[in-house]
Amino acid sequence: MAVLAILVLFISVAGYQYLTVAVAPEYDPETMPLNYEIVGSGEKNMVLIHGLAGSKNYWKSDLEQITGTYRLLLVDLLGFGDSPKPQSEYTLEIQISALEKIVSAEGFNKGGSLIVGHSLGAMVSMALFAKHPNWFKGATVIGLPVFESRDQFLEQLPGDSFFDKLAVGPYGKLFCMLHPLYIVKWFKPENLTDDVFKDSKKHTWQSYYNSLNEVILKTDLFVLTKNIRDRKILFIQGTNDKVAPFVNVEKFAKSFLRSKLMEIRDGDHQLFLKEPLEVWKAIENYFDGKSQ
Repeated sequence: MAVLAILVLFISVAGYQYLTVAVAPEYDPETMPLNYEIVGSGEKNMVLIHGLAGSKNYWKSDLEQITGTYRLLLVDLLGFGDSPKPQSEYTLEIQISALEKIVSAEGFNKGGSLIVGHSLGAMVSMALFAKHPNWFKGATVIGLPVFESRDQFLEQLPGDSFFDKLAVGPYGKLFCMLHPLYIVKWFKPENLTDDVFKDSKKHTWQSYYNSLNEVILKTDLFVLTKNIRDRKILFIQGTNDKVAPFVNVEKFAKSFLRSKLMEIRDGDHQLFLKEPLEVWKAIENYFDGKSQ
């Protein structure tokens, strides 16, 4: 009976999640703008892009360090946070197109802005910078996932990365449909704050699965960023990052002529949540010349 009850639970949850996407409208960029907010009163501009299953609230730690100098554009990517969650392929091109509208509408495309991203958002940030190098004076990428192939991703995953392996496996879509069962407090990673963990539930199986498989695992960052190799890039990477291995970022950063790799000893994938003040200071120091 217990096994049957569990099976019924799985089928019910997966079925409901599937239908949620099935009945959602197709993505219409003209009528489905991204959710965002602007914080700060500084004369300089900064765009902040969260990671997979994140939201704009990811960045709301020690903001007083930065809001006096910068005006911040905090954005929920399509399919995450409080942005629309339509039926969509959630490719890199779709995310970039949706971001372009907000960045332009709010005047963050004037040439002197910084763009900052974490994880998936770091990849999106690099892609937007590469497409519009005249919009930004530089980029900061934190926990950047650089993989040359799906095989490399699977080979480098540590043995305890159970959820990640399932999400990219043959039953990955089904596993993502069951996310309400494992995004619960008993499985909350220690490196996530309660607020960030709460927001991590605000996605659909499609937005998560496609973003992981279509963006993170299929984007060739080496090719994508060829035209910004001479621009200022600050890489902030933890040596104990199991999601985005340090060795891959170290190799990638060397291809940039004016880059700086900030190595955080024993830092994990959520190092910003542990030391937000240090991250804000590092960004100011690197781009504003407070120390070099």
